[in-house]
Amino acid sequence: MPKRQISGTVIKKSGEKTISIVVERKVIHPRYHKTVKRFKKYLIHDEQGVVNVGDTISAIECRPLSKTKSFRLLKVISEVKKGEVE
Repeated sequence: MPKRQISGTVIKKSGEKTISIVVERKVIHPRYHKTVKRFKKYLIHDEQGVVNVGDTISAIECRPLSKTKSFRLLKVISEVKKGEVE
């Protein structure tokens, strides 16, 4: 079975090796037929600690590392510059 890959934006660094990302997807509402956004948060394992808040990353599924953490950092897609974080 292939491993899932997700990509999202880093919203929080918690601890030395854990980051929290939010993954946004757009779906059609069943009744109103409008496009609505759905969000889900994931905890990602960042072994080297290279990611900062605001970066866009890609993560891959792995064995459970803790109760809530079962993804690890695959690559950094885009980095945010200093002073650019909202």
